[in-house]
Amino acid sequence: MEKISSEPDKDRIGRFWTRYIEVIRAFGVPQKAQPWYRKHVERFIDAHPDVRLADHSAESVSRWLDAQAREPGLTDWQFRQRADSLRLLFAHFLHADWATGFDWDHWVLGATALGADHPTLARTWEMIDKAVEDPDNPLGLRHPDLYRKFLAVVRTTGYSVNTEKTYLTWINRYLLFHQHKDPFTHPEREVASFLEHLALKRKVAAATQALALNALVFFHAKVLQRPLEDIGPYRRSRRPRRLPTVLSPSEVQALFAHLTGRAALMIRLMYGTGMRVMECVRLRVMDLDFDYRNIMVRMGKGAKDRAVPMPDTLQGLLREQVELVAEQHAQDLEAGFGSVFLPDALARKYPNADRELRWQYLFPATRIAQDPRSGEMRRHHIHQSVVQKQVKAAARRAGITKRVTSHTLRHSFATHLLESGRDIRVIQELLGHADVSTTMIYTHVIQRGGQGVRSPLDAL
Repeated sequence: MEKISSEPDKDRIGRFWTRYIEVIRAFGVPQKAQPWYRKHVERFIDAHPDVRLADHSAESVSRWLDAQAREPGLTDWQFRQRADSLRLLFAHFLHADWATGFDWDHWVLGATALGADHPTLARTWEMIDKAVEDPDNPLGLRHPDLYRKFLAVVRTTGYSVNTEKTYLTWINRYLLFHQHKDPFTHPEREVASFLEHLALKRKVAAATQALALNALVFFHAKVLQRPLEDIGPYRRSRRPRRLPTVLSPSEVQALFAHLTGRAALMIRLMYGTGMRVMECVRLRVMDLDFDYRNIMVRMGKGAKDRAVPMPDTLQGLLREQVELVAEQHAQDLEAGFGSVFLPDALARKYPNADRELRWQYLFPATRIAQDPRSGEMRRHHIHQSVVQKQVKAAARRAGITKRVTSHTLRHSFATHLLESGRDIRVIQELLGHADVSTTMIYTHVIQRGGQGVRSPLDAL
């Protein structure tokens, strides 16, 4: 333990660990986890026998964490614990100068692996049989053939993964509501009673009730191939549709001021392009076109591709990010990894493409993780929850009292373009809306201040 102190004194070493345990306890580390935090720090010290703790830098910590992230058997929580042990050591115990600006969130939060039900991986036929056995999927349990047909129809029709999951959720809720009888015998009557239940008992919004109806109409028409007839009168929800929350330009600047690291680049990019959070995390290196200054958003909502403008102010940071990905990818290849997820058709057509740099995710996950479909160890994209948490945390630190989510950046992008005089049709294309009526909601947002009418109070 000479690297802890120039005095190889047991008492001094003991005081070091006592103070470290006091620090991690103050930050809420559970008692049963505290010995593991110490063990992780000891492992870090043993990996650098000739370096004093005070002489470590952001680069040496990043290299060690990157090596840990390539351990195949390491789970998400184990890796997060290792990263957090160093965060508390350097930033809050030793107070190293470099540790304040170090991107700890990238390592601590970015370790979340993609689950089998994640939108990126869910649409693979290998996962269907597992979903049929899911106890939370009544359609798959009671009617496995209908469930498989539902998946086939919804995917060949071109609906997004999120729409698929939403429709399935409402179909399952419908089956649970009618769990003691067959809802397919008299579907119009049973659908009407379910919709009334949503309005009267669940008090859902009108848009939510309409979404449930859309799911059931789709299921009966496309899967059962028995379109619903007139379901008759039913109680409609009266909760109004809410206008989207929009940040002012000054609030956007305040939000950005409380962001650091790669999450800061991603959140700026989402505001600057109007991308959805899933569209942002799924970007690949080849989607950036620096010459034409645009970014290709592939397989967006409705399985459509579109181009969005690359913000000039982010070009330098994006080039740096590509270089970081290239360096990390080279190290992954050297360590025996380096593959990335490709949709089935592409994987069959280009069997070696998964190891090419251009197919790598622009915002890769912190660590290597097992693909739940094939069992192969590979580096997926960063989990969208990392970005969502960062947005909420930055809004809280900035003192913004509005309800801010990652989608608020998309609303703000559209509203600010509309306020600057851009044509509504151009904004529709940039957002990827199928119908301009969806984009028109932002015209209501900019008129919230009273249709431009001056308040009589101001005339007094």
